[in-house]
Amino acid sequence: MTIFIKLIQIAVLYSFYMIGNWLHETLHIPLPGSIIGLLLVLGALSTKILNLKWIESGAYSLLSVLPIFFIPATVAVMNYGHFFSGKGSLLIPITIISTFLTMGVASFVSQSVAKRMDKRKAGSECS
Repeated sequence: MTIFIKLIQIAVLYSFYMIGNWLHETLHIPLPGSIIGLLLVLGALSTKILNLKWIESGAYSLLSVLPIFFIPATVAVMNYGHFFSGKGSLLIPITIISTFLTMGVASFVSQSVAKRMDKRKAGSECS
């Protein structure tokens, strides 16, 4: 039964993706349809139109297999060895710096959000 529920949740997420693609095609929005679909999910979750419990386990299932989708891109990079041979030494520090910047920004944002949530909880408990 849980597999059936996860499949329904994945179907709901996929429908947001399809709506995003449809909006991209009809309105000629300069964003990919998948990003538009993610923004629609964010908007639906923010406005409480969509409850997190309705898609949570399906989303976790998709996230657990996410690294598999990067394998084709990694293998495709191997076809361009000649491109990376001349500038490859520059790519290593760029990758390291961008990784640390991403980690730093993500940690700052998550800590800021956690502090705001704690303040809201403390404020609502006092009232």
